[in-house]
Amino acid sequence: MDETKKKILLVEDDEALAQVYKSRLEIEGFDTMWVGNGEEALSSAMQYKPDLILLDAMMPKISGFDVLDILRNTPETAHIRVIMLTALSQPKDKERAESLGVDDYLVKSQVVIGDVVERVKHHLGMLKDEPTEE
Repeated sequence: MDETKKKILLVEDDEALAQVYKSRLEIEGFDTMWVGNGEEALSSAMQYKPDLILLDAMMPKISGFDVLDILRNTPETAHIRVIMLTALSQPKDKERAESLGVDDYLVKSQVVIGDVVERVKHHLGMLKDEPTEE
């Protein structure tokens, strides 16, 4: 039965924040896995095969930008939708993420968790009757 659940890989080094997001995503019906750094994100993307990755930009060892770059250049993970959720609000950071192929870029201080859930559902094609922005 659980095969019908969409899988979200949550990559966030702030454990308290991660738990809040994980709880909310699970309430919304997602199968959610949390990892705390970029290295784990890469190995988990291969094993867990998420439908979407919520990716923090600033993490120890491997940054979210590097994780995104590697994901996009790896055939097995290139198709996974990635939403970067970050404290970085500079246009240059958003441009860098977009140049690396991010699907969405959300600044933590500018969104509430409901917004994030809505963007996740949007990118997974789960929102019905929404106007297309094309």
